[in-house]
Amino acid sequence: MVRALRGRRSQVAFSRRLGFRSNVAAEWEGGRREPTLVGFLEAAQRVGVDVHGAIERFHPPAAAAFTVSTPAAWLNALRGGTSQAALAERTGLSRQQIQRFTTGAAVPRLSAALTLVDGMTGRAPDLVAALVDIEQVPALSARWRANRAAARLVFDRPWSAVVLTALETSAVRSRRRDDAWLAEHLGLTGEEVREALDALVSAGLIRRRGGGWEVVRTLTADVGVSDADRASLRAFWVRALADRVASGTGNASYNLFSVREEDLARIREVQRAAYREIRSIVAASSPPERVALVVLGLAALDGAQEG
Repeated sequence: MVRALRGRRSQVAFSRRLGFRSNVAAEWEGGRREPTLVGFLEAAQRVGVDVHGAIERFHPPAAAAFTVSTPAAWLNALRGGTSQAALAERTGLSRQQIQRFTTGAAVPRLSAALTLVDGMTGRAPDLVAALVDIEQVPALSARWRANRAAARLVFDRPWSAVVLTALETSAVRSRRRDDAWLAEHLGLTGEEVREALDALVSAGLIRRRGGGWEVVRTLTADVGVSDADRASLRAFWVRALADRVASGTGNASYNLFSVREEDLARIREVQRAAYREIRSIVAASSPPERVALVVLGLAALDGAQEG
């Protein structure tokens, strides 16, 4: 990452730009020393990287907690409801290290920070790509390209996300491969399930193992997409819920009202808090047994746009 950040500058010029008298870039790139996360982010700012913009693009929900000098709150926001024990198992870091990094008692080295972010989100390559040219980071570039291609499935074939989620549940894992049963289980057509499975295999997200399917990687829809993509996907899931409600297999509540502007803002924040709480419950829930869809909606009907 340091080499990618340095760009065409010489190591000496880069080190001077960062305010060092010694050739610290050579030490970093040679592996004899390593910057902290804060040190790397400060260096990125020094050479003109919009660090705050990169963090916003990487993970918008956690961006409000970010500061360059004290990233602990941001790391904690990324962690959500994931326990320190679960993160320790995913990352190989100790629970004590994770606690120190997420409380601000210690600042992680860059490699430890990336390991931690990857354990929290599965998306360390996306963070790197937001900060530097990912093609100059060979250790992560191939994975980043694969992640980008897989992420498009969420938008191009939304039912693939449902099928992938179902394959992680105990009810599906305990059965031999039975596409017809899976379609009935999820309320989808056989063609929708077959197309989703084919797409997931092509993206490297699942593979055949024995008489069933094995989930290799999960997918995300957080990066590399336009506002129009996100709006289209939200509308798809609203329609999916509406179809289930109409058929009697889903439920929904609604409330039509008029309120003061400040109270509408309070309601909006309650909605966002509920969404965050649901995400935390999901993150901590194990083993997965059911597949469900939650849609939280709010629309001002008098012309104002909701964010």
